[in-house]
Amino acid sequence: MLGRRVSKDVQERYSADQELAATYRDKLTAAADAEQALRQAQGEARPDPELRALSLTLDQAFADAIRAAEASERVAMGPKIYASDDPRTGRTAAIAQRKAAARWSVKPWTDEVDRLRTAREAHKLSFRSVARA
Repeated sequence: MLGRRVSKDVQERYSADQELAATYRDKLTAAADAEQALRQAQGEARPDPELRALSLTLDQAFADAIRAAEASERVAMGPKIYASDDPRTGRTAAIAQRKAAARWSVKPWTDEVDRLRTAREAHKLSFRSVARA
């Protein structure tokens, strides 16, 4: 970590975020595939239970992609944003997170997280799982 001394728990959380961030592209591809499958099924007028299952799959894929994007955002912010078990580091970590969020290297990840959250909410609000009578 570039010579900075960090506690073991911070290092573990940072490493876990790095591993999750590495899967971002795969998670995004899975979400795109799930959306394509749902749209194709809707176009073919498949039964409602099948559409519901595909909708839930898409929602889970969006959730996984959001978690990976958030991890990528935290990795871009650096290890200073993680609070260790010491209660005095919580405020310092919060300040470091606000400062890091203003950096240009973090902005694309913040925008991507917002885009994915918006897409997930739009899907939840627009999908009709039960046919109208």
